[in-house]
Amino acid sequence: MKDPEPRMSGPTLRVLAAVMMSPWDERSGAEVGREAKLASGTLYPILARLEHAHWLESRWEDGDPHLLGRPRRRLYRLTRLGAAKARAAFQELEPVVRRLAWS
Repeated sequence: MKDPEPRMSGPTLRVLAAVMMSPWDERSGAEVGREAKLASGTLYPILARLEHAHWLESRWEDGDPHLLGRPRRRLYRLTRLGAAKARAAFQELEPVVRRLAWS
């Protein structure tokens, strides 16, 4: 069975916009959250849904937390599928946003 497409809610679009700013770079969830202006309770379920749909991939950063002086970060990166799907979602919304801007 095919994984469901993530729902394109406002917060999901904000997460996608944040990761599309540097699509091939790894970014911590905290960085994405700051850019998207979302609290962790909203952000991390969205990141999990996008990863489940294969739009994002993630990994734990390398390093010993004691040597880093902080907990390891979970790093997220857009996949090629995610980049294509995000572009398509924003292109689909463009006419709607344009109409709203002029009303």
